[in-house]
Amino acid sequence: MEGTAAVVGAGPNGLAAAVVLARAGLDVTVHEAAGTPGGAARSAAVLGPGTVVDLGSAVHPFGVASPLFSRLGLHRHGLEWLHPPVVAAHPLDDGPPGLLHRSLERTAAELGPDGRAWSALHRGVVGRWEQTVESALGPLVRVPEHPAALASFGLRAPWPAAATARALFRTEQARGLFAGSAAHAVLPPRHVLTSAFGTLFGAAAHATGWPVARGGSQAIADALVADLREHGGRVLLDRPVTDLAQVRPAELVLLDLTPRQVLGLGGLELPPRYRRALSRWRYGTACYKVDLLLDGPVPWRDPRVARAGTVHVGGTLAQIGAAESQARAGRLPERPFVLVAQQGAADPSRAPAGQQVLWAYAHVPHGCDDPRAGERVLEQLERFAPGVRDRVLARVDTPPSGLQAWNANLVGGDIGGGALDGLQQVFRPVVQTDPYATGVPGVFLCSSSTPPGGGVHGMAGYHAARRALTGLTRERRRAGGGPG
Repeated sequence: MEGTAAVVGAGPNGLAAAVVLARAGLDVTVHEAAGTPGGAARSAAVLGPGTVVDLGSAVHPFGVASPLFSRLGLHRHGLEWLHPPVVAAHPLDDGPPGLLHRSLERTAAELGPDGRAWSALHRGVVGRWEQTVESALGPLVRVPEHPAALASFGLRAPWPAAATARALFRTEQARGLFAGSAAHAVLPPRHVLTSAFGTLFGAAAHATGWPVARGGSQAIADALVADLREHGGRVLLDRPVTDLAQVRPAELVLLDLTPRQVLGLGGLELPPRYRRALSRWRYGTACYKVDLLLDGPVPWRDPRVARAGTVHVGGTLAQIGAAESQARAGRLPERPFVLVAQQGAADPSRAPAGQQVLWAYAHVPHGCDDPRAGERVLEQLERFAPGVRDRVLARVDTPPSGLQAWNANLVGGDIGGGALDGLQQVFRPVVQTDPYATGVPGVFLCSSSTPPGGGVHGMAGYHAARRALTGLTRERRRAGGGPG
């Protein structure tokens, strides 16, 4: 298919969309405001020479599982997934931590009395993993391609994670493991559909793992850029787009932007109903990020936690629920839920020999720049790793305003492109059957504000690009130009 296309934004979804369009034969140009492609999947040496710090996303359960990334064969462009010895750990004040292993059987065995329930909850999804991922990483309002897999997953998905955890599990280890996975929804576990996140992230651990990219998350973006260039496309850096005239006369325009940026674009005459709907879009709980360079391993109270690539620091199910509810209500939690990544457990290249880069963020109220949040991240780490403060060689705090300044899509520190509660769980960004169409011919939305939402998997870009190509073919047929 001949023709031209422009993509605004070089995040994973924008780059994925560009690759799909370029592979279809279009001449594609990506316009990126920053000096480096990647959006929230970038890395830099912000903790000093020899360090690799993921500035945004760090661990990639749905990158390794992405149907698109697999089909593209990004390993040809240097992308390599590295797996830690333990997928994730959930330390507790009293008793041993919950440990999430690649092996479902080993995880269940270590959970003792809850092992059978853990297996029952996850086994069906793990057994149909490829079909489940294909269904889950796409628009929910559609005819499912794999109805059996979706039905198996759907039986587990609608419930609040807190209700599921209390109904199925007796130990705090199992409840904590499930609650930590569910907290990736950035919602209190009492909310409906949070069990979907708990089940999906747990099944991902057993099916394909939660790996990191060798050399940093930047490697994912670099591989997508390399594939785009291989198919004739290009990326223009330091090119902010403020008016659609800057990318015309491209026949297709795909916007890797959230609703706020879309509404701010000049030259985009959106239908009034669509514009009103975008203006009602809600952004959710924020992240306050803390990056640390340590002079050695984290002194976790239980040394097994040091082998985990991801650590959910929040305590019991009840404590996580309280912290998430406080953040959502606009109050800075005394003990926030903290997501920690120890990429060095899988990729020693992230820090000079003998040192460790520790990546962490706390869930805080939307737009909360209170510096106490950074201290509370350290307090939570000290709670389960006494003496960690004494190991800190360098520290960089990035509050919500800093995240937004670095990447305009992270509005108020919301890393998911918009809250995942209410209708926004299903209809993103507006209530309509075609989530990618803007109502302007040839202009489509492809960001995390569209299905399937946040995460570094490129599937929003993939689905938007496929929709755009279908629309272009139809328009050409109507105009008598053939299929293209």
